[in-house]
Amino acid sequence: MVALANRTWIKNIYRHWQLYLIVALPVLFLITFNYVPLFGALIAFKEYNPIQGIWRSPWVGMKQFDLFFNSPFFWPILRNTLMLSVYALCVGMPAAIVLALCLNEVKNQRFKKVVQMVTYAPYFISTVVLVGMINIILSPSTGLYGQISKLFGTTPSLDLFGDPKIFSSLYVWSGIWQETGYSAVIFLAALSGVNPELHEAAKMDGASRLQKIWNIDLPTIRPTIIVLLILSVGGLLSIGFEKVYLLQNIMNLSHSEIISTYVYKIGLINTNYSFGVAVGLFNSVVGFILIVTTNLLSRKFSDSSLF
Repeated sequence: MVALANRTWIKNIYRHWQLYLIVALPVLFLITFNYVPLFGALIAFKEYNPIQGIWRSPWVGMKQFDLFFNSPFFWPILRNTLMLSVYALCVGMPAAIVLALCLNEVKNQRFKKVVQMVTYAPYFISTVVLVGMINIILSPSTGLYGQISKLFGTTPSLDLFGDPKIFSSLYVWSGIWQETGYSAVIFLAALSGVNPELHEAAKMDGASRLQKIWNIDLPTIRPTIIVLLILSVGGLLSIGFEKVYLLQNIMNLSHSEIISTYVYKIGLINTNYSFGVAVGLFNSVVGFILIVTTNLLSRKFSDSSLF
């Protein structure tokens, strides 16, 4: 039976070798750049020395994790990371959904395309350029914020870049402007699957526009919302590094220091590679647990889940 199964398998490969060849290249890429580097996670349990290499570096067990958990910076940076991530999630996803629902209701196709282009275009602005634009606009001395204040005969009493309490809002709302149009495209694609007959029936029954959105559109895109929510929850601790680091300064450091910037400073600048890998592994494990937990809760309380 085993020999017969092997012959059948080989025959199928020979018959459809073109398809297997097409699939082989992405699989090889995935294995090379996603699975082979997993062996590097061993560094987290060693006192890594580039000269000795991964295998000959001394084994230290959970020492790097203990250093991270017992560090006086652990709870502040974990709090900052969670605050930024949850804030961005709670504002960003509803904003994208609302924009998609509004665009879906627009009947003028030319106006709809213009709005889509205007809201989608900022996504292609690089992070460095975006932070430069924020600096140009909000600088109290040379920026638009400072110039408008001087125009009315006042001087800016608040440095928006230096106030730690404003940092999270500055980070999140600039991200909303940049990414909402791109995120709305996914929900617009899901809304295209709504059966027009449902809207016609609701219109004949006297349903208002808000009632149609609440009872037809939102239930249709609910599976998409749940899947994206699960993926977003899994990445709560993996908030982007570049933008936070570029907006960071000594005055807002108490609220802007997150896990990724801390790892960069300790793990790369101070060449403590084992510590950096340990924190990255901690992020991955927590993210995996959050994804599985959120998926189980979604499966329990709704009919949609990621897996």
